[in-house]
Amino acid sequence: METDLVQPDGSLAESLKKYGIAFSASKVRKLDEYCQLLWDWNTRLNLTRHTDYDKFVSRDIVDCMALSEFLREKERVLDVGTGGGVPGVVLAILRPDLQIELCDSTGKKTTAVSEILRELKIKLPVYHSKAEAVLATRGKGTRFTSLTIRAVSRLPQLLRMAAPYWTIIDRLLLVKGPKWVEERGEARHYNLVNKLALRILKTYPMPPDENGVSVDSVILQVCRKDEVETLDKVIDAHKIEEPEEEYQPRKKYHRKR
Repeated sequence: METDLVQPDGSLAESLKKYGIAFSASKVRKLDEYCQLLWDWNTRLNLTRHTDYDKFVSRDIVDCMALSEFLREKERVLDVGTGGGVPGVVLAILRPDLQIELCDSTGKKTTAVSEILRELKIKLPVYHSKAEAVLATRGKGTRFTSLTIRAVSRLPQLLRMAAPYWTIIDRLLLVKGPKWVEERGEARHYNLVNKLALRILKTYPMPPDENGVSVDSVILQVCRKDEVETLDKVIDAHKIEEPEEEYQPRKKYHRKR
């Protein structure tokens, strides 16, 4: 008979406690089940490098919790390049109120995440498709409030992808590391942000890597400039000023004519 007990030594519960994170026992159990399924599939496919509880908690869970802060109740979310299901599947466990759909351009990954969801008894649409193909099939009546994007592409590529679809999406929510400043400069160089507003919603430290180096992650929001005021009503309490670093364009950006 199933109970609300969690596993003791070497468990997900211990790693959560180590990082000061508390979930209900039922969510811990579901996240643990997800880990086991993900790691089993990872022996056949390259789905994740986070193959122990500490890495799963300190990287995947922390990123998903940071995203969750800025997702309103019952938002319709498209998780772009979901891979093994982070952040999409984890958000579905933590926030069952959200309407989440997943997409990935790699068929083997969508097969794996579909099977993981079936085993978890979680029903989410999964598309073997690039995000732009999913968006191209939607009309104005079926808009996504947020596209969550983590470890997929550089900012310029993401902005080019989203450019034709701002009538059916409210914003991009991106998880980025410190190179985001360079990526922003590259996007500005190519005039990809002229009609868009990009801001940091949250910045937070990640644990040191194997070399003892620790960096900050950020949650970036990208939206149309004419939508900023509406979205600000939701995120004002979380805004953090952007750094003022100026971008120095690389030589490769300048083509000879």
